[in-house]
Amino acid sequence: MRLLRHLLILPLLFATMAVQADDSLNLTPAQQAELESFAPGVELTPALADKLRAIAYDQNRSLDERIKAMQKVSGFSMGEPLKRRICIWDIAGRAGPIFKAAEDQRTRLLEYGVDLDIQPHTSESVVVEDLKAGICDAALISGLRGRLFNKYAGTIDSIGGLPSDQHMKILLQVLANPKSADRMVSGEYVILGIAPAGAAYVFVNDKSINTLANAAGKRVAVLDYDPTQAEMVSQIGATPVASDIVSAPNKFNNGVVDVLACPLVAYEVLELYKGMEPDGGIINYPLAQITMQLIGRKDKFPNEVAQLVREEFFNSYHLIKERLDQEAAKVPDHWWIEIPQEDKREYETMMQEARITLREKGYYSADMLTLQRKIRCKLNPSHNECADPVE
Repeated sequence: MRLLRHLLILPLLFATMAVQADDSLNLTPAQQAELESFAPGVELTPALADKLRAIAYDQNRSLDERIKAMQKVSGFSMGEPLKRRICIWDIAGRAGPIFKAAEDQRTRLLEYGVDLDIQPHTSESVVVEDLKAGICDAALISGLRGRLFNKYAGTIDSIGGLPSDQHMKILLQVLANPKSADRMVSGEYVILGIAPAGAAYVFVNDKSINTLANAAGKRVAVLDYDPTQAEMVSQIGATPVASDIVSAPNKFNNGVVDVLACPLVAYEVLELYKGMEPDGGIINYPLAQITMQLIGRKDKFPNEVAQLVREEFFNSYHLIKERLDQEAAKVPDHWWIEIPQEDKREYETMMQEARITLREKGYYSADMLTLQRKIRCKLNPSHNECADPVE
């Protein structure tokens, strides 16, 4: 995750303010104070705001050109470092790879006038509450939790919505385009970046649990904050066991649950081989593509600034993918459980029905499901859903 030069333009937060009908700009007191601090004497007019906004969204410019153009237009000059608190969810805390990657950027960002206070958290629920309370200016959390702040972006992780990495890359490219910028804002929050975390697979402690029918009566770990998971598990006759992201792997390793859905990157870090020994395995069929999302408070990170951050996240896609592939390669071949093609079709049907049900209940974004369906049809135009779309 690179937060590098793009955060240099955070002082230009005034560029994001919407022009009202009376040609005034709706700045909060905090934003007005930052404007005066970083650009003293600059008169922020609707015309200037529009010009800045156009520059921020102009992808024909390089990142450096966009920053320099905005500085020139605004009369911006560096003053005291801009301070922002970023809360990072990393199960391993300060010793974790996610936190270390973020911390490595802090010294470099000081050269650009941005002073980041990076706070590690081992509890994702605490990070979420601190973001809501304004203790964190931005927070890095899972896309599953991110749905609380932006249903559109939070639906990326929908069950079966994105069958492969290729589908995910196309989707994130679309979301990084300025044409999607408005979708990245919801209420008080803005999506600063979306990174892939790999596909989620089903880990089982018994190879015989290789069909939906065989899952009946088994204990399945479900996230305690996501009631729809428990509902879907119950529909196949299995028993949902409420857990959080930290306790679920422990329950699997200790035999409390028989089934766990998890990204491959967790295999070695969370020692999931302990839960599979001696007769378990991993069903070779991805349930969903998982994301990590950096979500900021809109009054601290205007959407024009967030646009540049989102683009930089996408530009780093290949680097993140390389790391994910390295972790996935650590899974020995003997753990994989192959399933018949007809069972895969059964899974596919079940997941589509689940998506539609969750859409109707208002849990999934209908627009995101439609976008995912269009991407699936782009890569596989002969699929039945392309001729008779229901999403």
